[in-house]
Amino acid sequence: MLGLVDLKDRIKVTDEIVECPIRECSEKVERQRRYFRRQERFKCRIHDIYISPSTFEYDSYWDNMLWKDRDDRELFSNIKKVKRECRISRDNSEDAVTWNIFRYLEKEGLIAPFLSNIAKEALRLTELIYWSYGPREKTIWALLRDAREEFGEDFKKGSEPDIIVLTDRAIFFIEAKLFSGNITIPSDPDKLKKYETGGNRWFSQIFESNFQTLAIKEKKYELFRLWLLGTWMAKRAGKDFYLINLVLRNREINIENMFKKHIKMFSWCKFVRSTWEDIYQFILDNGSQGQAKEMIIHYYKNKTMGYDQEGKIQKAFSI
Repeated sequence: MLGLVDLKDRIKVTDEIVECPIRECSEKVERQRRYFRRQERFKCRIHDIYISPSTFEYDSYWDNMLWKDRDDRELFSNIKKVKRECRISRDNSEDAVTWNIFRYLEKEGLIAPFLSNIAKEALRLTELIYWSYGPREKTIWALLRDAREEFGEDFKKGSEPDIIVLTDRAIFFIEAKLFSGNITIPSDPDKLKKYETGGNRWFSQIFESNFQTLAIKEKKYELFRLWLLGTWMAKRAGKDFYLINLVLRNREINIENMFKKHIKMFSWCKFVRSTWEDIYQFILDNGSQGQAKEMIIHYYKNKTMGYDQEGKIQKAFSI
């Protein structure tokens, strides 16, 4: 996997060409425009990566993933059957970062301890769900499927938390953001589905603001959907609910105050901002010494998130 130690600090980009970002490589490819394409004219013939002015993509998505033993490959193969979209081959993929870090936490038994710090009570992990895939059902997790149906979501466009963690006491939704941020709006603002009427008008019980204000004016459509479905699911399951917005330390600083003014929070449901750097510190303090910890620490220190408009490399984490 390529990182800061492997990549040029700055790449040359013109109207016609982009140079390969790997150090000491003199290859240049045709410049991509508008959207990313995996075509031979955009591929470095030496390093087998597809290049654009802002990022690159591996030939195989496994080249962008730390954990790829037999059980990892089997699990991710099953996840892909239900996951809405998969750009995990790309260097600036949020999904790749999510897999690499949370799969480490899962393998090391650190999911419940980390969330226990947030909930301020001891929790026991019962199930971990990546991108809606329920390992017991071997398809979309049943309770999430029911929630999508209850609120009228299309099967192919249903709400998809990055990570769902089931514990003995609570359901956690983790919405992971890197550079994309929380600004989202519906593709069809006039089509509300059953967001305001589903779940016996659940909307009115857990929101202070109306749909137009939160999803359109404030552009928090994705967080709105996750709060709506997640609280309904938790209430149905008889558990507490946490929606964790996982962001970079220096981004979305005020997201908690901004979102909380639009929602009703009770003792059993909370919206929390956490950061990737918080997880890094938790790993430093709690991870068992060994190869896996060395790998994830190296990953954190060397992870990049593409190039900016001036062709300068961007370090992912503030550590």
